Amino acid sequence: MSEPISSTQNPRIKNLVLLQQKSRERRKQNRIVVEGLRETGIAASNGFRITELFVCPDLADEIVYKSISGDAPVTLVSRSVFEKLAYREGSDGCIALLEPSWLRITDVKLRPDPLVIVLEAVEKPGNLGAILRTADAVNADAVVVCDPLTDIYNPNVIRSGIGCVFSRQVAACSTEEAQQWLKKNGIRSYAAELKASSHYCSHDYTGPTAFVMGTEADGLTGKWIDFCDERIIIPMLGSIDSLNVSVSTAVLVFEAMRQRGF
Repeated sequence: MSEPISSTQNPRIKNLVLLQQKSRERRKQNRIVVEGLRETGIAASNGFRITELFVCPDLADEIVYKSISGDAPVTLVSRSVFEKLAYREGSDGCIALLEPSWLRITDVKLRPDPLVIVLEAVEKPGNLGAILRTADAVNADAVVVCDPLTDIYNPNVIRSGIGCVFSRQVAACSTEEAQQWLKKNGIRSYAAELKASSHYCSHDYTGPTAFVMGTEADGLTGKWIDFCDERIIIPMLGSIDSLNVSVSTAVLVFEAMRQRGF
């Protein structure tokens, strides 16, 4: 193996930084950036192809990274270069380039009585990542991201979701496409919103269920409030009238799982 790259001016390192920072460039090159051996391993085990591994030999476990690299080339980098590439503290010395998978909503596979999370115009990568962790925890059938304002493969989505974007079916589409798909599959939809009068615990979520979540700033638009079968509220007793959207999602899907007997 060649000597580690020791300059951040190396063209391959500059390109890696560009991919980390620019969604447009990731789409142009059809690549996503994944930091961490665990996250890379989750992606590989779910069928994502690793195209290159950047490894700091001072930090990475050689046995582990070789076990997940397959036939992908491994590029060694110096510790000083890697520390400038890493976007989280305590990194384990591995950054991977992978081919993304763009799942169409019409290709989502559903089990009987599916549990689906629908997100309208999600804009914060950290929120999307946290919701994906929740989706993985309850084994949700799919997360549908409508009219997204953030890249579902943003490095911060992958980091905050500890790789769950690879373990769940995640489809990005328009609101109209999502609504048609819900109707076609007979999935009952529940709009989570602050002005609803129906307590979230008063409904039966044992059948095909979709929870539809809006942004923290504006909530759901009229397109979804008018479309959904029910409007539900999570009651709150304090002076602040809203929960973080990822927390609200967790409250709702775990109520569904409680009703289903986990």
